[in-house]
Amino acid sequence: MERGYATTPFGRRPMSLALVQANAASREIPDGALVEKWQVYRWLCEGKTVVGVGDRALAVLSGLLSFYPDDQISEENGLMVFPSNAQLSLRTHGMPSSTLRRHLAELVSCGLVIRRDSPNGKRFARKGKGGAIAEAFGFSLAPLLTRAAEFQHAAEQVRADALALRLMRERITLHRRDIHKLVEAAIEEDVPGDWGGVWRRFRAIVDAIPRRAGLSELEAIVADLTILHDEVDMMLESFMNSTNPGANESQNERQQSDSKTDSNFVFEPAFEKSRAAVEPRQGTDEKLKSYPIGLVLKACPEISDYAVHGIGNWRDLMITAAQVRGYLGISPSAYEEACHEMGQEVAAIVIACILQRAQHINSAGGYLRVLTEKARAGQFSVGPMLMAALKANGVTARMAG
Repeated sequence: MERGYATTPFGRRPMSLALVQANAASREIPDGALVEKWQVYRWLCEGKTVVGVGDRALAVLSGLLSFYPDDQISEENGLMVFPSNAQLSLRTHGMPSSTLRRHLAELVSCGLVIRRDSPNGKRFARKGKGGAIAEAFGFSLAPLLTRAAEFQHAAEQVRADALALRLMRERITLHRRDIHKLVEAAIEEDVPGDWGGVWRRFRAIVDAIPRRAGLSELEAIVADLTILHDEVDMMLESFMNSTNPGANESQNERQQSDSKTDSNFVFEPAFEKSRAAVEPRQGTDEKLKSYPIGLVLKACPEISDYAVHGIGNWRDLMITAAQVRGYLGISPSAYEEACHEMGQEVAAIVIACILQRAQHINSAGGYLRVLTEKARAGQFSVGPMLMAALKANGVTARMAG
């Protein structure tokens, strides 16, 4: 059985030490070694950038493999294929002879096949007694067998690099979306700060992203966006703390008490009324009779989808709102404070309005706390929120006096 000899190429093709080394490596085949020919070909197609082989050369290799009679390449099945250029051209969809020779030379230089030329440069096989091949001249596929693990590693490396690149692009997308929406929210809510400068820095980073960027370039962009994202978060957090200086202390106290109770806390009207007798509501001059329950449901129809038995009265709306606040990510303490400052009925309307605009609100909890602060200062009225929701839904209504 032929295992590939260090024969010199036919004609003007030069010999090199690399070819000698490839021939020597092809003779170091472990006993019983085998590899599925199309599997190793798939590894090469995936890891071609690592191996350093082109698409057209791989197409020629596919043609050579089609002449190998078995699915598994092994020493027992033989390692030589010997098609003529005419036959190989047919298997490569009519590739011209000059192009075929060029890509065959590329396969040899990449060490994917080993050329074993006959004395006259023709490719053929001599059969011995019994019809078995005694000697063959053509191309040895031994490198595909001896380097199979290398090709598999190259394919895995390319897949890992592609995954890392995809994850890095996802991080850029998330940072871009978050910074964009946070800055828009800050400007819309009149948060003090140099938001114009932040926006210009953001656009400078985004506009500098190349269309075809490598992993190292994207890592630098992610680092810049992370720094800017942190600055935006700190500016917003500082504003929230300044508008509610006692929030941290009160929130810690409420978290300790909430840890011993059910997280889905439902405010009952009786509880709110009893507390209202001791602590009068501040900042609430709303007359709920001016806002019929039907008007609220027309303005904010989505909250009805969360009611188990529908919403027929104010109590149903308040119970449903207490459940919806959890879906919106609003903490029990934020909702309790809103109920205290606005009144539980108005707070329920606010929750319904926030739910209706949830896709446009970055932080429902933070938005509710801002409205609560305005209510505490006597600067909040739920009427404009309802009218805006009605207008957004294309509904016009005339409020009773």
